[in-house]
Amino acid sequence: MSPFAIQLTHGCLILDIEQEDQNAFQALQKLGALEEVDGLWKLKSLYRAGRLYIGKDGRGYVEAEFKEQKDLLIEPDHLDDAKQGDTVVAKRIIARRGRASGKVILVITKAHLFTIAYTHRDEQGNFSILDIRTGEPTHAVMEGMDLKAFKLGTVLKVDVDDDKVLAVLGHLADARVDEKISLALYGRRDEFPQECIRDALEIESEVTKAEHPGRTDLTHLDFCTIDPVTAKDFDDAIYFDLETYTLYVAIADVSHYVPFFTPIDKEAKKRGFTTYFPHKSFPMLPRELSENICSLKPKVDRLAFVAKIELDKRTLKPLKEEFFEAIIHSKHRFNYENIDNILEQGTEGIDGTVAQILTWLLPLQKITVRLHHERLKHGFDFRSEEIKLTIDADHLLVSTQVETGTPAHSLIEECMLLANQAAAKRFKGDGDSIFRIHEPPQLSKIEALLSELSSIGLYVEGYEDSPSLIRAIQAEAKKMGLENEVDAMIIKSLRQASYSAHNVGHFGLGFSHYSHFTSPIRRYADLILHRLIKTQLQNDEEEAEYLLRNIEPLCARVSELERDEVKAEWDFRDRKFARWAQTKKGLFFEAEVIEAGESAKAVLKGNIQGVTVNLRGDNIMLFDKIRVMITEVNIPQAVIMAELVNKLSKEEMEL
Repeated sequence: MSPFAIQLTHGCLILDIEQEDQNAFQALQKLGALEEVDGLWKLKSLYRAGRLYIGKDGRGYVEAEFKEQKDLLIEPDHLDDAKQGDTVVAKRIIARRGRASGKVILVITKAHLFTIAYTHRDEQGNFSILDIRTGEPTHAVMEGMDLKAFKLGTVLKVDVDDDKVLAVLGHLADARVDEKISLALYGRRDEFPQECIRDALEIESEVTKAEHPGRTDLTHLDFCTIDPVTAKDFDDAIYFDLETYTLYVAIADVSHYVPFFTPIDKEAKKRGFTTYFPHKSFPMLPRELSENICSLKPKVDRLAFVAKIELDKRTLKPLKEEFFEAIIHSKHRFNYENIDNILEQGTEGIDGTVAQILTWLLPLQKITVRLHHERLKHGFDFRSEEIKLTIDADHLLVSTQVETGTPAHSLIEECMLLANQAAAKRFKGDGDSIFRIHEPPQLSKIEALLSELSSIGLYVEGYEDSPSLIRAIQAEAKKMGLENEVDAMIIKSLRQASYSAHNVGHFGLGFSHYSHFTSPIRRYADLILHRLIKTQLQNDEEEAEYLLRNIEPLCARVSELERDEVKAEWDFRDRKFARWAQTKKGLFFEAEVIEAGESAKAVLKGNIQGVTVNLRGDNIMLFDKIRVMITEVNIPQAVIMAELVNKLSKEEMEL
């Protein structure tokens, strides 16, 4: 459900309603759909807000909010102008066919405000405007301009209401247009409003200790950062006191620089996350903040919000966890490769500050190995490979690299997990915070996966629940040398992690309490959590009341924004793969089948990794090693078609 729909369902104050929802609120008031109860405005009992789903028969359904409700049926003649995916308010009317029925009275949030389309001419010479998502014909008009005059393949941004062209994004023949398409399709933002840039430039560019007398001075401690070599913003720094076994996780104190209701805060709330493309990031905060005063750069003082965690030397369980505002001075910036090389080759020839840091960092690394081992007794370690793309100045794909977790990644990850857990444990979990949750999978879903895996001879007997079944499947997959392939299928069968005001734990990690605390530069959820913890430390009941009054719609908002951010990144990647495949039509590739059946898919093997093709051919089995030929590439939809040539023997694959 959309954030505004949640507000309407549970009740809200007028001042809490986002600016973009004010018109819809006023329209509902005029329709008499709202009532004021105990100072909160909410929908009357005859009305329901929710997302609209439209079936193939043309009938719609408004999703149920509560378990005791059924989805509200909307007959085709009562849909008004609502479209698939819109969030609507419907009024219950006389039931038809013995079930609750309704009529859409208002669309409060459109699924799509605009369409991305392109000019096209078919083989018969017929001109049309095609939706880039679906390839289906759509409409577009441009005042004073005949769209036929545009070069074929021109990409347009079109208003869904009046079909007017809002912008010309570029041309499909130019790979640079992919960036604009992927951002536009999933509502991701590039440029910041001028008022955000103006406010960011007015914020201090350096930290002066004297101006922050209430903060704990930790500048004497040897903090360091560990990040990718290409990182430009540094959310977190760590320090470990070997004598007391105390871990300090210092996080950029973004909430100090970004107060409520400021232009920067409002824009960050709309973005929710930083979006990462291979060549460029699209940050949640203006770069003037994210890459400067909010970034924990080495050898400068920075404001930080610190989680201080004392561990039991024997069990490594947290003995004491506290949070406070501080000033730190990171002594050195490491990247993952630095740490991995040191762990592999030793410390010979290293002196000075780095040698001093390593006196605690290397023992901490051994501790995090133990922490990781203990964590896997309750959680899971799914083997997943991330494909990193490199594109050239013309925005064309030149190479790929498989990135897997290394000891350096694990070192910093385990530290962040401790801080995230400590933050979550400060709250009861009944609507009083923003939790990162991962609900347990349905046993039936995992059993369906097991049934699918039986086609390759993977069987499991004797399991009690979903966790034991998953572990048993992983054990069998390891025996067959299919750990990566099967783990990818397990991940698909699991529910998605999301944000929630109510804690249900994190299944994948095996944690009873978990939140996102460690990345407020690039995730809005972390910024909210910082603010909530500070209300505890400062006994600020008024701010806590405001935050929690709107916590459920906020959780819904950031969960949806996260999905859009990930989809934008995947869409951009697929567009680069499609352009590469366009130059390989008619060529042969070895591949591995990752989906069988009517919608068979395979992943190509070779120097360019991660390319998925749609397969044509008979008798295709899961995980078959095959040879395919690329036959067709659809650049607008980023779809690659390939035809099965023949199956390969094990010996051929090893050549």
